[in-house]
Amino acid sequence: MEFAVSRDGTTLITLHGGSDTTARDEATEQLAAILERLEAEGTISAWEIDDASVYEQPTAPFDPYTITLEFSITVVVEADDADEAASIGASAIDDVLERADVTPLTYTSSPAASAD
Repeated sequence: MEFAVSRDGTTLITLHGGSDTTARDEATEQLAAILERLEAEGTISAWEIDDASVYEQPTAPFDPYTITLEFSITVVVEADDADEAASIGASAIDDVLERADVTPLTYTSSPAASAD
């Protein structure tokens, strides 16, 4: 049986930006580009960036911003039941984000499986 498995998480992106807004926009664009590529490859089936906020302000001129990005990601897996799907999907999400170098990564929800 086919299941969609979703998980919410956060990651940090450090970059040089001219202002809070520019830094948040650039970090969002960077993560979106990664997730769009993964979706185009068929590795993930859906994604959404929910929020971008400044995690760490620059301490001096030309120092970088660190931006926290909240996102959700969904994969489709084959499994016999929802519990098995959640386990397989969680592993698949871990693997795909690790290969895409989305680090550091913190999950803010358990994997949720629903029959597709």
